[in-house]
Amino acid sequence: MTARFQGAIHVMALYDVCDEINLEELRRLIGAKASTASFKHTTPEYVRFERAPVIEPLGPVSLETGEQFTGTLQYYDYGVVSVLLRLSCSSEWAEMQQLAGRWISSNIFDELTQRLVRQRLVQVGAALRKPYPNWLSEDYYIFHLDPVAGLDADELLKRHSDGISHIVSGEALQLAVSEQTEVLHARMSYYPNDLVVVSWNAAFVYDTESGAESTIRLLEYANSQLLQFRHYDESLTRELADVYHFLGGRRRLLAGWRMRRAAARLRSVLLEVTSLTERTTNALKFVGDMFSARLYKMCATEIGVSEYQALVQEKLKTADDLYGFMVEQFHQARGFLLEATVVIILLIELVYLFRGK
Repeated sequence: MTARFQGAIHVMALYDVCDEINLEELRRLIGAKASTASFKHTTPEYVRFERAPVIEPLGPVSLETGEQFTGTLQYYDYGVVSVLLRLSCSSEWAEMQQLAGRWISSNIFDELTQRLVRQRLVQVGAALRKPYPNWLSEDYYIFHLDPVAGLDADELLKRHSDGISHIVSGEALQLAVSEQTEVLHARMSYYPNDLVVVSWNAAFVYDTESGAESTIRLLEYANSQLLQFRHYDESLTRELADVYHFLGGRRRLLAGWRMRRAAARLRSVLLEVTSLTERTTNALKFVGDMFSARLYKMCATEIGVSEYQALVQEKLKTADDLYGFMVEQFHQARGFLLEATVVIILLIELVYLFRGK
């Protein structure tokens, strides 16, 4: 008889909806609570959100196929709203693999989660600063199994490495051994009987419910960061394109004099994005909890946060260099104008001088 595992499947959908959410106003509007970071071992004074996101419970949420989820909405102050749906399950490996392959490769949750968020934002619009007409989004899947007596992390990998790699990759077909190895390289354990395997679009968690909760929160936070850095990357790309277009079209005399306004705009964007990226990066503090810090670093690397963060930093540096160049061009244009003015004044004086003679 094939063993059945108890656990839950978590579906995460995140949306970048505005520049900022006023969490105090939001709490007043919906009567929700701020979340508390619950981590694997007790370090509450060290591991914490700078501005704890606000959690709002959802009622039962059902798919057309009949699965019924419980869920929450989580609001981050930097403008991200996350929908977290949870489905308790008792399944065999083959059933979980089939479900992972069907859900990860489809958009079955897109319309449902977007509708949930849009309905709620109508009610809490007063707490949103500069809402966006179009949203960036991220989705993520977490497959959690409760520990089984006599089956530690090493034994689990020996017996089910093939199944775990299928689940986190969302593939229904047999994977090559080399690909299984690649998928399973991003894994960590804190105790002998727990395991986390992270991929770019899904994760497998073998842990107690309380232990899994901390991992789920870290994955949710990492995805919210990815969403923000994607937003900053797109904003900087548009701004840099406008600057390059402006610089490419400056053919007229004294065009450098117009650099001041363009440079001021670029500087304001540069400062705004720098401030927002620092706030996003520092939203969650890890001091004294090295396991959570290492787990988050692994999650951020696999999901793509580190890559987008590097892109944003590179574009911020480019923007800073362009700002310096534009300011220099402005000063040169101003110097040229001053010199031209002096020459004109001298010519006028010479004209009057010769007329006097």
